[in-house]
Amino acid sequence: ESVSAVLRTDVPLIESLPHVARSADNHPLASPELVVAIALPRRSDNQPANVPVRGVGPRAYEVRDTLQITEGRQFSAGTREINVGRLAVGRFKGLTLGSEVKFGGATWTVVGIFTAADASFESEIWGDADLMQPAFQRNGYQSLTVKLADPSMFDAFKAAVETDPRLYLQPQREQDYYMEQSRAMTTVIRVFGTFVTLILSIGAMFGAMNTMYAAVAYRTREIGTLRALGFSRMRIVTAFLAESIALALVGGLVGCVLALPVHGLSTGTTNFSSFSEVAFKFRITPALMAGGLIFSALMGAVGGLLPAIRAARIPVARALREI
Repeated sequence: ESVSAVLRTDVPLIESLPHVARSADNHPLASPELVVAIALPRRSDNQPANVPVRGVGPRAYEVRDTLQITEGRQFSAGTREINVGRLAVGRFKGLTLGSEVKFGGATWTVVGIFTAADASFESEIWGDADLMQPAFQRNGYQSLTVKLADPSMFDAFKAAVETDPRLYLQPQREQDYYMEQSRAMTTVIRVFGTFVTLILSIGAMFGAMNTMYAAVAYRTREIGTLRALGFSRMRIVTAFLAESIALALVGGLVGCVLALPVHGLSTGTTNFSSFSEVAFKFRITPALMAGGLIFSALMGAVGGLLPAIRAARIPVARALREI
């Protein structure tokens, strides 16, 4: 988006398409936008970071109906007023309600703070596109976001844009666009997370194995008694495996409880596509906790398998002589 171009003459052509939704006063729900990055100091270390600034059209808040002003009000068109995303307020200095921010050779006043259902917009600064264009010496827009009359019209809308010889634009669903933009960052986080998980999992399995070997050594006489009473080797293996899995599940449950305070905490990282800082939140969902418990049970099973097999192979006579 930061390197694309949408001409001023393209905007009315898109707005006139029948697929574009219209407001109550019959205006097309379209927002021509530009995106630039400015440097602001972080609250945590006072070091400068690139913060995305988005110049939007007057219909931006109607186009994206998930945006809500939580403090203050929406900026007024034709004024140097800005709205700031909630995560940006907590991460960068000078973005509190009522403060003045200098960028683009002008001074802008923060008049509102908004949320966007945890979308990346919460890391941005929003203002009037028509005023930000001359401030950043821009002549046109970089993207045009529209709301369709019906989501099922996207394919028809895309075909209408791509077949119009006056337009050189590529329509894309906003969700698909941001998914593609965050792919590099997501890959880095997943690779790092997988590596850490692998190392910790190996340690956990050795811990489970050590615990179960100690349990087998301590309960040798008990094992011999069970075998003398007619319990098969498979039952002995099953019993020790069940014990190992139960212990692992208890550990996994404790780990899930310890992770709960992280839920909702925000941090940030660099978006490698736009080279601007994006804040994001940690989410501990029921599905993640269930996956963690299943993974804990798997580690308990792997770690307890060899000790369980050893317990089943202990000769009955030798086991009964153990003190």
